[in-house]
Amino acid sequence: MPDLSPAGAVPAPPALQPPDEALLDLAHRRAAEWLDALPERPIPPRATVDRMLDELGRDLPEHGEPADEVIARLADRIEPGLMAMGSPRFYGWVIGGTQPVALAADWLVSAWDQNTGLRNVTPGTVAVEEIAAAWVLELLGLPAESEVGFATGATTAQFACLAAARDDVLRRAGWDVATDGLAGGPRVRFVVGAERHGTIDLAGRYLGLGAPIEVACDDQGRIRPDALREVLASGAGPAVVCLQAGNIHSGAFDPFVEACRVAHEAGAWVHVDGAFGLWAAASPRLRRLTEGLADADSWSTDAHKTLNVPYDCGIAMVRDGAALRHALSMHASYLQATEVGADPHEKVAELSRRARGVPTWAVLRHLGRDGVADLIDRLAGSARIIAEGVGGLPGVEVLNDVVFTQVCIALEDDAATEALSARLWADGEVLAMTSRWHDRAVVRFSVSNWGTDAAQARRTVAAVERALVAVRAGT
Repeated sequence: MPDLSPAGAVPAPPALQPPDEALLDLAHRRAAEWLDALPERPIPPRATVDRMLDELGRDLPEHGEPADEVIARLADRIEPGLMAMGSPRFYGWVIGGTQPVALAADWLVSAWDQNTGLRNVTPGTVAVEEIAAAWVLELLGLPAESEVGFATGATTAQFACLAAARDDVLRRAGWDVATDGLAGGPRVRFVVGAERHGTIDLAGRYLGLGAPIEVACDDQGRIRPDALREVLASGAGPAVVCLQAGNIHSGAFDPFVEACRVAHEAGAWVHVDGAFGLWAAASPRLRRLTEGLADADSWSTDAHKTLNVPYDCGIAMVRDGAALRHALSMHASYLQATEVGADPHEKVAELSRRARGVPTWAVLRHLGRDGVADLIDRLAGSARIIAEGVGGLPGVEVLNDVVFTQVCIALEDDAATEALSARLWADGEVLAMTSRWHDRAVVRFSVSNWGTDAAQARRTVAAVERALVAVRAGT
């Protein structure tokens, strides 16, 4: 028998209690204070990681702290270390804000705490995600039969799509990765544009595809179909070709009609990385940029970028659902697997996962088809206002054709360009980070926040003009 004496007694767990409403109210109030201050808050953080470690307390406490004090400590101490990424004048990376309806839905997702991996186990959240998936395919003009998985972001969405691609092209070559592994099998030619995003390489590395084969691009970063044809003709064997909807510097879109035709003639699987640009297909005004998009075999995007749901939410879409499930599914006797339809865990590389597709459903339900188109058009329109305004300032050159939401500018030399970015950081009203494109330092504006309207775009131009004057004056 167990020792039931006082010295050997195991402390009884606390009785299960309903959530303390005052605690939730405190968290709500502190969140509301953050959101209220966000539009005018200086964007860069004001504290370092080391200061944050000191403020929070590095040592594990011997005794617990009341819950309300924990939440107050969290809100008070880390606030100086937060970057205002949700600001309507944050352009540093392709990071959207959070639409209020999506935030509210995400709070419910956390409260429900559903492990949305199995269709029969959590039918409520799975149903919401399946509706959201169908709506995303419809908005983007992609094949309705495609399987859709909600992943953590574009990287893991690309991983899911490229896993399906790798296994499918090898299976067609007579090699089953699930049974035989990769060693000894045919080498998959991993073909990418010279200006693809680095997460394509990363997903390929996760999958054992090795270094990609680069295809030449034009001056806006669009893959050249003639160069693609030459690369594919120079070798043999299974191939995966990655195209791009939205170059990270120019916002340009690959010529999908011709590139897909060239790739498919060579027997390749075609994947499209559309982390932010895929959503152009939802706008009647901008849909021309994505002509031929549906000719591909898989697509990946982020809802937490252009659609502005909370982090994190990537979306993987694969025309051949069987290929996706073959690459990612697992089976165990204790799982309540469905016999009709695919379980969510078979579409992404996660068995345990939160219901991250629910905020996507909430935004789409709230905006509707017209509202999504208006959102996309507003972002692209604000980018054009910034480009026209900043491009009219003395010594400023806009380097890209502003076709979507990206604007890249440069001054007369790298030092001046970097000084402009540093001045913007110091002022705090607008944040646009430096990068390198065409072997030049550039300041890149990625217009991604649902609150960045024409007024915020004009305010951005005025802030850049003030910063430029200060840089020229050496102050």
